[in-house]
Parts: sequence; structure tokens; C-alpha cells
Amino acid sequence: MPLAQPSRVVFDIGNVLIHWNPRLIYRSIFASEAEIDDFLTRILPPEWNLEQDRGRSWQEAEASRIALFPEHAEAIRAFRARWRESVPHAIEGTVAILGSLQRAGAPLYAITNFASDTFAEAQEMYPFLKTSFIDIVVSGEERLIKPDPAIFEVLLARQRLRAEDCIFIDDSPKNVDAAAALGFHALHFTTPDALRRDLLALGFTV
Repeated sequence: MPLAQPSRVVFDIGNVLIHWNPRLIYRSIFASEAEIDDFLTRILPPEWNLEQDRGRSWQEAEASRIALFPEHAEAIRAFRARWRESVPHAIEGTVAILGSLQRAGAPLYAITNFASDTFAEAQEMYPFLKTSFIDIVVSGEERLIKPDPAIFEVLLARQRLRAEDCIFIDDSPKNVDAAAALGFHALHFTTPDALRRDLLALGFTV
């Protein structure tokens, strides 16, 4: 049975609407890209940061790694202390699409894996994150992270939405797959131009 024609759009935020790359913090700390690779693979791997997205405090997170790698204490603390350097700009093409959808009256929402405190900072840096959405589900506040189906259910229940009425946009294939399994129209974000084409094909004014 085909999905219903969607009327609502649910955005991911990191690397869809704002650029995020923790490597940017470390290019003034380490001498080579290889050293950064090692640090962000062995000392602060992605799964470490994901626990802050799930709600773990930065104090606990830093202490856990400094205990293992005391020689890297300063670099470990830099991840949070210099976090703003990792989100240097908005992805303007996607922000333009967001604005077009808003002007056309499309109801807009977001589901994001983000620590609650850094998300508040992101909203200060990028005011459209405060003004564009009816609701934003932030993983650090819910203590749930994508691709857990439960985080999608938070939005559906809170806003009394049906998944089949919504488009979900994310740069992570596993998150897209999780949304699709729940009945969302799910789009894998690659570029703003590709997203615009996909939304036009679904009948949106962008």
C-alpha cells in the first residue's frame, strides 16, 4: 500500500542544516591529520560523543577518558570547551529550503542527536533553529538517540502526528532506515540541490 502524500517535514540538524566537524577543533592542537584521526578514533571515538547526545554530562564524559589518557587531558577537554569551532557555518542551501517551506506554510519539526547544552548554544549561534520549528526533539533532553525508534515516537506522540504524513530528512542512512521502518517518507540528505529535487517531486514548494 503506498504511503500517504506527506504534508509535514522533519529535519535532522547536524550536517543537514548546520555543518559539524570536530576535526576543526584539533587542527590547531595536533600537527597532522593522522594524529587527529588517531585521537578521534582511539581516544574520543564517535560512540563517546554519542553518550553526551544521550544525556551524559560532559564532566562525567571527560573524567572517563582523562582517567584512561591523562596525557591528553587538555585535548579531551577541548572537545567541549572549544565546541563552537566544530559548527562553523550553516548549510545555506538547506537553510534556504527550510525558509521556502516555512513561507509556504509547511509544518516543520526536527529530531536531532545533540547534547542539550550544546544545542542551546547552537540556537544562539543560528537563530533559525529557534524560529523555524513547531517542535524539536533533542536527544540529550529525551535520553534517547537515533536510530532508536522511540525518539521518533516522541515527536509523533507529542504532536499527534502520523508517520505517513511526514517526511524525515537525515544525513545518516541508519537513521533514514529507522524512520522508513516506522512509516515516514525518509530522505537521505546528500546535498541541498538533491533535497530540493526530492521535495519538489513530493509536491512541496521549495
